[in-house]
Amino acid sequence: MSGRLIVCPTPIGNLEDVTLRVLAALREADVVACEDTRRTRVLLDRYGVSAHLVSYHEHNEDDRARELVERMRTGAVVALVSDAGMPLVSDPGFVLVRACVAAGLAVEVLPGPSAALAALVASALPSQRWRFAGFLPRKRGELEQVFAAPETLVAFESPKRVASSLRVLAELDPRRPVAVCRELTKAHEEVVRGTAAELAERYASAAPRGEVVLVVGGGRPTTSSEDLAAASGALRRLVDAGAKPRPAAAVVAELTGVPANELYRALTSSA
Repeated sequence: MSGRLIVCPTPIGNLEDVTLRVLAALREADVVACEDTRRTRVLLDRYGVSAHLVSYHEHNEDDRARELVERMRTGAVVALVSDAGMPLVSDPGFVLVRACVAAGLAVEVLPGPSAALAALVASALPSQRWRFAGFLPRKRGELEQVFAAPETLVAFESPKRVASSLRVLAELDPRRPVAVCRELTKAHEEVVRGTAAELAERYASAAPRGEVVLVVGGGRPTTSSEDLAAASGALRRLVDAGAKPRPAAAVVAELTGVPANELYRALTSSA
């Protein structure tokens, strides 16, 4: 059999979610490239799979990719896994897949578990058009741009940053629907649905535990110039009367439907 790469998604929590095709590929592979050999060994031991493991992670991707490509050139079959879910999706693997394609080697991708898809469906938010953002950015300006997406947004977030990210969203659009999906497929799986304002308040005092996927309903259509002018005028009057700009922008946004970030930018640009 000619050398090739098999991309194998692994369970995101419950080990019973591994597919028969993935197990067969792991058994037949000459080498399994994995993000954490200890974590992959737990899965393999569960199903009695004996395999030669090598580490493949963000710190050794370039060197390991060259090594694995050379092995595939000589006929080896390499299986690629990450700690959980589909490799390359916010996980290592892109360098290796790109190197295989450049070398003319076959790349086979097996279907399997995905935290992003599981969260999207569990959120009960529109799924006809959606966007995956990976891990949310930390800078406020970049975060606001991500939240402005008109389609449903799916993103990973650190449990320590869930409250701050939801607070930003609540300031922009307090009524935006959100689902916080925690520990999917695991014993303590939880999906909490509500508005951005409600969930920002819920998690302000107690951060969620475990791995978190945020699903956010699509942003509002672009505000018309007339609506923006009217709402900006109301905000200016509140600020001139002594109100603090950001809280006042949040109040006007809730009353008018014009996003708070647009109001705040209009206010500061005219100052």
